[in-house]
Amino acid sequence: MKYYRLSRLLLELTQSKADGSYSKALQALSKLDVLILDDWGLEPLKAAQRNDLMEIMDDRHGSSSTLMISQLPTDQWYQSIGDNTLADAILDRLMHNAHRIKLKGESMRKLQSIID
Repeated sequence: MKYYRLSRLLLELTQSKADGSYSKALQALSKLDVLILDDWGLEPLKAAQRNDLMEIMDDRHGSSSTLMISQLPTDQWYQSIGDNTLADAILDRLMHNAHRIKLKGESMRKLQSIID
């Protein structure tokens, strides 16, 4: 199991392309039983980031679990990806067998700050 903020994972993948370890990084991600990606949809994806995400989702589809955490409603995920074709492909792989949990109430961070 591994946790990433999506922006940091995409930055690591960009850096791995520069140092020649991109294939190795993708392979490591594909072998994880559970990949947790937090802060999905905070900013629109760039073309290279969409391609990276497609590679990740394609490698993991049907073989391991990917947990996406987002404050963005799922009906807006398509727009946040940007490219229609890649959005279809990514979300098809991600949402096909998905279980959605919609949380309600105050943020735990907000509640924790009141307690402290």
